[in-house]
Amino acid sequence: MNVTIHPSKLAGIVKVPASKSHFIRTLAAAMLAKGTSKITNPSACDDAKAMLAIVEQTGATIKPDGNLLEITGTGEIPVDKTFGCGESALVARLMLALAALSSGKNNIEGTGTLLHRDLGDFEPVLEQLGAKCISSSGKVPVTIKGPIAGGKIEVDGTKSSQFISGLLMALPLALKKSDVKIIHPKSKPYLDLTLDTLNTFGIRILNVNHNRFIINPDQKYTPAEVEIEGDWSSAAFLFVAGAIAGDIRISGLNPLSLQADRAVISALEKSGAQVIQKGAGYAISKSELKNFRFDATDSPDLFPPLVVLAAYCKGTSVIKGVSRLANKESNRAAALKDEFGKLGIEIVIFEDEMRITGGAVLGGEFSSRNDHRIAMAGAIAALGAKGPVIIQNAKCITKSWPAFYDSLKRLGTKIDVENP
Repeated sequence: MNVTIHPSKLAGIVKVPASKSHFIRTLAAAMLAKGTSKITNPSACDDAKAMLAIVEQTGATIKPDGNLLEITGTGEIPVDKTFGCGESALVARLMLALAALSSGKNNIEGTGTLLHRDLGDFEPVLEQLGAKCISSSGKVPVTIKGPIAGGKIEVDGTKSSQFISGLLMALPLALKKSDVKIIHPKSKPYLDLTLDTLNTFGIRILNVNHNRFIINPDQKYTPAEVEIEGDWSSAAFLFVAGAIAGDIRISGLNPLSLQADRAVISALEKSGAQVIQKGAGYAISKSELKNFRFDATDSPDLFPPLVVLAAYCKGTSVIKGVSRLANKESNRAAALKDEFGKLGIEIVIFEDEMRITGGAVLGGEFSSRNDHRIAMAGAIAALGAKGPVIIQNAKCITKSWPAFYDSLKRLGTKIDVENP
């Protein structure tokens, strides 16, 4: 499916979707709790659906009721299951650790972009904890035979925090006390989100500056009632849309959220964008934008919307943290450089920095690279462009925000959809 986004002036109110990061972690915790948990404001994205299917495979029952989801977990991970993670690296990395709680073999599989993603150095870690692993060079499919026993380990946090989150969720159920040392921890806000979710479900972990986690064994998950926060990763695109093309209000966000991408507010303020907080919502309008410098090492998903922002700023903006982009749904650094180059925006990558020189954004064709956030970046960039932008393979946005184009339409964006 191709989508053509025409230059448009935006106005109105839009509610952000539920955070898939928060929802997927909450589903995993509810699965491990024996009893019924109640979750309001569930996510409807593809990644969330993959996790829901896994929850059901473990023997849990799922009862939807409007905006409420009741999960009755068994508190156990069964054996001889194949857990399909779709294209979600978060689901896969969590399940690498959680599947190792089982006393038998389980398989972790995926589709599409996940087949090519390096899941990290999970094999030696799980083997030190007592499990056995067979993988395809660190990628799915993976076969894991547990159970993990706990113990003292070191984990490289350079590539991703998601497998570490899986360990934090699994090790409280192990038989022995665990002492987890993290080398070069990244994406610390995501670890905080995991710890907060665990705390809600009755799990206690000692966090020593994100470099070490002390985990007592034989803990129990207790059912909980959770409202899923609005998604700051999705909201980042709306904030940039307002800064370059309109006067909009964004609702459904927790201003005190632990989500890493709440840092978009800081980047917007550095660029001169006018952002006004109003309770659980924000107002943002078209502004005269200036070049900015921002460190996105702990919030790498902000690169795509911030590249759009930089394209409309005067001068050259610098975003640090390029090393975090290679192992996403696409090589995002290369994708952003090439695709924005097609729209007339020069991007230079030097060591760990991306330098974007703002200027006139041209119309043209823009490949999503089958990456939901690249597709969204192209769509937002089109709003103030000199001509329409055609987003190729635009349907990939269902991975995180199925209603993305509909939300833009409600704000006044002119969109043409071309179905194959």
